[in-house]
Amino acid sequence: MTSSPVTAPPAAEMLTGAPDTGTVFDAALAGRSHRLVRHDGVVLPLAVQRWHDDADAEDDWLLDRCAGPTLDLGCGPGRLVVALADRGVPALGVDVSVQAVQRCLERGAAVLHRDAFERLPGEGRWQHVVLADGNIGIGGDPVTLLRRCRALLAEGGTVLLELEPDAGLWCGVAYLECLDEPVLDTIGDAPWFPWAVLGPHAVDEVAAEAGLTVVARDEGARAFVELAPA
Repeated sequence: MTSSPVTAPPAAEMLTGAPDTGTVFDAALAGRSHRLVRHDGVVLPLAVQRWHDDADAEDDWLLDRCAGPTLDLGCGPGRLVVALADRGVPALGVDVSVQAVQRCLERGAAVLHRDAFERLPGEGRWQHVVLADGNIGIGGDPVTLLRRCRALLAEGGTVLLELEPDAGLWCGVAYLECLDEPVLDTIGDAPWFPWAVLGPHAVDEVAAEAGLTVVARDEGARAFVELAPA
């Protein structure tokens, strides 16, 4: 879905004054309807209900490939962490959102309230790192994020990544628009934050720049790849 381009703040301002992304997503995780609006006017719906639901058959491609200790970055309410634990796979969720962490705890998911780029338990010993539900956007730089994921992996480990179907690479700034409130000066009031989108058309190049290579892929209604160190 697209709309007219909106005016984003200068990039330099975003680098020095970006808000806490966890706080930005708290309202959406609390159940209010939101969509993500990029500075180029492209609108991306947020699958908030899926985040809160139990994992289903659409998640199986990711879950089936988690054969050892798994770290879910940007885990949200923890559906994948719970599903892996139910399968007997050790899993830990990581999220900066207080709402996400609270809901993980409520459903019994192991979770850590921390930024993905801060020091994490077991660095270099995780068999799998998961980036689902658009979380390749975290930080606005997929190459840097994937390099971070690579550093978290044990020898022979992989990154399991969900992509935006039929997309390439986009990096910039975005804001969350609340659909449960009257449209006011949304563009002026909502905080902008760095974000990125990565799809099948660009994942091979981005992965290679991060020192990874695509070893498996699935492109349906949702698109996934598995990446291993090159």
